Amino acid sequence: MDDLNISSKVASAGMKAQATRLRVISENLANADSTSEIPGREPYRRKLITFRNALNKELDADTVKVKKIFNDKSDLKSKYEPSHPGANEAGYVQIPNVNSLVELMDMREAQRSYEANMNVISTSRSMVSKTLELLK
Repeated sequence: MDDLNISSKVASAGMKAQATRLRVISENLANADSTSEIPGREPYRRKLITFRNALNKELDADTVKVKKIFNDKSDLKSKYEPSHPGANEAGYVQIPNVNSLVELMDMREAQRSYEANMNVISTSRSMVSKTLELLK
């Protein structure tokens, strides 16, 4: 298999991993205010994603894959809101451990990684096209 095809497939795997990361970030942002309506139950917990290198035997190259998507176990905060249906006896409601600013920064990083991989594919296609033109 030629190097340009390999680089495109490696970049494609990177795009797929970053697309999954963007989906997780979007879920976090969508649930940033999702509290429990039942006292004592936890609100939405931020999800995290990790990646791993995976050998693609067909390409004989490492590609990136999603390793795991899991809940962030960091502490939940509480806010005083006694009229909320999920408030405890003291009037406090647990709120999600999602920081929208952090999520937006992560989203921007994932977008840039996705775009960088897309540029690799575009450059590879352009190189193939120019090579074919030279061979005419």
